[in-house]
Amino acid sequence: MSQLEVIARLKVRPGQFEGCRDQVGELLRLTREKDTHTLRYDWFLNGDKTEWEVHEAYPNEEGLLEHNEHITEARNILFRDYAYDHRMTVFGPISSHLTELFDRHAGGVGKFSLIQGINGTATV
Repeated sequence: MSQLEVIARLKVRPGQFEGCRDQVGELLRLTREKDTHTLRYDWFLNGDKTEWEVHEAYPNEEGLLEHNEHITEARNILFRDYAYDHRMTVFGPISSHLTELFDRHAGGVGKFSLIQGINGTATV
């Protein structure tokens, strides 16, 4: 894999969709204004507006760390007031430092390694 990809999932607290949506807007604003290495930061909402899925991509681990620095305060507000059940999955190898950050901010992380893809097969 030539980039680090992450999928985050979270649930909206009952009755807090509008506040959650507005806080997502703040996260997107901060990302647009401050990040220099974020390749993708797309938010998807399910049909009944109770769950979000975020697709993220960075050229490398440093890009994700930069992004984390820029959104930490706004993300803390999101989970304090509007969302819960933060689950994250990373596609590709990550350092122990990044694993610790996932443990602290998302209760851990699912890790997947590429085995096969359109451009060939990886060695396991």
